[in-house]
Amino acid sequence: MNPNEPGLVESHIVAQLAPLVEARTHRLPSGGSLRALEGGEGPPVVLLHGRGHAAAMWFSYLTVLARGRRVVALDLPGFGLSSPTEGRLSTAEDGVRFFTDPVEELLLAMKLGPVAVVGHSLGGLVALELALRGKVPVERLVLMDAMGLGPEMTPLARAFFRAGPERVARTLGRKLFDRLLPPPETPLGRRLGALGYELLAVPGGRPRATRAFDTLVPLMGRVFHRRERLASVKQPVLLVWGEKEDTLPVSLAVEAAKHLPEVRLLRVVAGHSPHLERPEVVLPALKAFLYDAPGEPNGIASTPSGE
Repeated sequence: MNPNEPGLVESHIVAQLAPLVEARTHRLPSGGSLRALEGGEGPPVVLLHGRGHAAAMWFSYLTVLARGRRVVALDLPGFGLSSPTEGRLSTAEDGVRFFTDPVEELLLAMKLGPVAVVGHSLGGLVALELALRGKVPVERLVLMDAMGLGPEMTPLARAFFRAGPERVARTLGRKLFDRLLPPPETPLGRRLGALGYELLAVPGGRPRATRAFDTLVPLMGRVFHRRERLASVKQPVLLVWGEKEDTLPVSLAVEAAKHLPEVRLLRVVAGHSPHLERPEVVLPALKAFLYDAPGEPNGIASTPSGE
């Protein structure tokens, strides 16, 4: 598998998304490039994936959202087919810039106007950072099991990230890796599992992106966060969190909801990726939030406790 080309699973998925959603590579004025899956017309929504994934992980959302909106799902810098950012990687702020600067640069160059930004895990941190910086006109923010809301992360997750998900995937192989991180037991879940493994097992790994991520997540101590700035987020925010989360505790979302001025919290019977594990719950809630009129009251919601 060539790290500069999509794998077989991803290629098949992207082909099925066409012609409504297609892959495009955007060259950045500052150098490098970001790959996007984009299409549709209407109010724009930007989708940002988590560590080790790529834009194609949103495939079950893209065509649905593209029927009424312009969708732009990006490969974060250093992941998928996007090039890594240059520059030093000594501090957590360097790590934030590594992932956020190219995304911000591209969105400003695309001149999309007011955008809704949806981010999962690492992509959630980037989404939050875009809103806090204020250069991109973010009008709504959806944070799914997002980094950046507080200093906690489970010890097991820290150890897994420090070991390197790409190295672990290549060492274990597909069958053992699926035992370690079982995909949902549905046809969609198995396909997502195959795609996720393919993205991680790329030869050579993602050394620059891994180094940038590691600046944000030390093996011990406080994970990088912006909790002290959450009160300045003026956009409506939807927090989507897994009740069975084993990476970023649901308490992070509960605490963040106390600081965000306009927020709703959807607690889902799922793990770290509720949008992938329970799309039948998350997608309707996401669509409802994106189309709600501004000024709707805040609220706390949860799915039923049973499966």
